Amino acid sequence: MASTTADIDIRLVGLRKQYGDVAAVDGVDLDIERGEFFTLLGPSGSGKTTTLRMIAGFETPDGGSIELAGHDVSGLPPFERNVNTVFQDYALFPHMSVAENVEYGLRVKKVSRVERQERVKDALSMVQLDEYGRRRPAQLSGGQRQRVALARAIVNKPQVLLLDEPLGALDLKLRQEMQIELKRIQQEVGITFVYVTHDQEEALTMSDRIAVFNRGRIEQVGPPAQVYEHPSSEFIAGFVGVSNVIERDGRRVTVRPEKIHVLADGQQPEAGARVEEGTVRDVQYVGPVTRYHVRLDRGGELQVLAQNLEETSSEVLATQGRRVRLQWRPEQESAIVETGGTEE
Repeated sequence: MASTTADIDIRLVGLRKQYGDVAAVDGVDLDIERGEFFTLLGPSGSGKTTTLRMIAGFETPDGGSIELAGHDVSGLPPFERNVNTVFQDYALFPHMSVAENVEYGLRVKKVSRVERQERVKDALSMVQLDEYGRRRPAQLSGGQRQRVALARAIVNKPQVLLLDEPLGALDLKLRQEMQIELKRIQQEVGITFVYVTHDQEEALTMSDRIAVFNRGRIEQVGPPAQVYEHPSSEFIAGFVGVSNVIERDGRRVTVRPEKIHVLADGQQPEAGARVEEGTVRDVQYVGPVTRYHVRLDRGGELQVLAQNLEETSSEVLATQGRRVRLQWRPEQESAIVETGGTEE
């Protein structure tokens, strides 16, 4: 069912931004629904951050329009847009306590003292910092400071929360924990989150939908599983995870490494399965999984990802140089269409 205008929090129509001869954003059309966790994903320079900054009002479009909840805000300054932005560098006031940092926006809006205290308490509880109100930012870890920045943004109850690579400064384990927390918080508050990242795992983990940017344009829009399982271009197949590109029957298709299985000696392939033979050129043992690089007899190479259920590192490394047969099912292939475009 198509979304009605009332369901759309952000609508971008023909959005453009030029820096000299470079089209940073080149005609972006996009609808983001109310209450979505929506991610703008792409490599550095793909246009995702510039798009976010235009939604926030920090950059002025050279063409097109931006609507927030049905109102054209293309020419409005940031403070007249009902959005808040969370940055990677937190931007907390070092001389203020945690509670004072969270309260700051409410004081600017002249919210009453009683309401300020109640809303600050609720916001700190939501980010699990109930007991940290009196501390200064310097007394907090990086993850805690990021939670304060998030509390300061949501306490204002914006229509839309914009997040510009907010977890980029955190270490891997903390980043993974914060991904879960961000999704939980978004579901709890029900605010539309627009998240910018170049990290495919973040996008796949948290998003309701993803827009994949490349060279100032959106190449595909869809739920994480759709973008991963059915990439619409060779760029997306290679950028969102790892994929094998195969020439078959006069067309180019992709198949993910984890969909390909190494047949055991004497094992017969499934009926109708795709089968290839080759030699294991290289093996990478990565703890729970192993990556096999198989040089095919007919030319080319496939990457295969297999779980290490019982095998030891010495057993999997010993497969280098061996002859193998590979199989996968035809429905696990995805055709590549190089015309780009978006999918809803």
